[in-house]
Amino acid sequence: MKKQYLMAPGPTTIPEEVLAAESYPIIHHRTPGFKKVLEEVGEGLRYVFQTQRDVYVHASSGTGAMEMAVCNLLSKGDKALVVQGGKFGERWAEICQAYGIEVVSIDIPYGDVVTPSMIGETLKGDTSIKAVYTTHCETSTGVVTDIEGIAEVVRDHSAVLVVDAISGLGAEPLKTDEWGIDVVVAGSQKGLMIPPGLSFISLSEKAWELVKMSDLPKYYLSLMALKESWSKIDTPYTPAVSLIMALQKSLEMIKKEGLENVLSRHARLAQATREGILALDLELFAKRPANNCTAVKVPEGIDGKVIPKRFRDEYGITIAGGQGSMKGKIFRIAHLGYADTFDVVVAISALEMILLDLGCPIELGKGVGAAERVLRLGG
Repeated sequence: MKKQYLMAPGPTTIPEEVLAAESYPIIHHRTPGFKKVLEEVGEGLRYVFQTQRDVYVHASSGTGAMEMAVCNLLSKGDKALVVQGGKFGERWAEICQAYGIEVVSIDIPYGDVVTPSMIGETLKGDTSIKAVYTTHCETSTGVVTDIEGIAEVVRDHSAVLVVDAISGLGAEPLKTDEWGIDVVVAGSQKGLMIPPGLSFISLSEKAWELVKMSDLPKYYLSLMALKESWSKIDTPYTPAVSLIMALQKSLEMIKKEGLENVLSRHARLAQATREGILALDLELFAKRPANNCTAVKVPEGIDGKVIPKRFRDEYGITIAGGQGSMKGKIFRIAHLGYADTFDVVVAISALEMILLDLGCPIELGKGVGAAERVLRLGG
């Protein structure tokens, strides 16, 4: 028997209290009892999103909210600026193209990061751009983007700023109102610590003006329908009741810990993981590493596809390999959501043993010791 550890960047481990809430007897979604749940969920989401605006809940994966942010904001013939620095930035472009939107792309090498000035220069050169689509944490590369700096650049432009915060929410600072982000989308199975199946979206007044003019087709993904129902503390279609019950509990846990403490915990776990990796003479892949997961370059002469397989099959730990062109070249260890000190210790320890078995000159305990020096509470 192997104890199982989930250390991939989504889905993430679900706390026992959240699992219990999901198993509560089902209630009808058009009742005063469920309205109370929706009210509490709305308040909790505003807290995590750091916004006074409504945050809408939809039964879909995070990609559903991404698609909402395209088909509700834009119209036929519109032009969008898309930052493509990984698989999820590329997804923005693919969704835009599916709706016939003209994509102006800023292509960033995997592992690198877009700068606010790159976006500023592109917007100056083309005033017809209606929206800027960015990724808070590019999970496929382990990179975190300077959303605050980008928001400052976009603020004076007619375009709206749209941020995919699916994997970054709750792991990296994201101040929706203070930074002036127009649209934020998120998903349930990352930092919010519940199963996949819910997506979230918030919009500024500037973004709502585009929604009113949009002529792209939508039905189930209609933000106008969602907004109208949400104003009555309701949903336009049958919601994922049990997932929302689980969300109520996970948001309660986040509020109890305190958002700043949640962010500090993620920063500490990420720093410990990075120190453990570097102590083993391995190289980080991201030039601006995120706190949700750590991407690591596979050592020369090692088949990178073997590392995640050995983690899973030999040690019961699920991590992630590389995606797209990075398959076999990097592996990714997540420290996201319901993660703590000993998750990092377990992952680094397993990595040491795997690399040693694969012929790397690893000194057992060196990476673990480096991580522990960051993690020890008295340090």
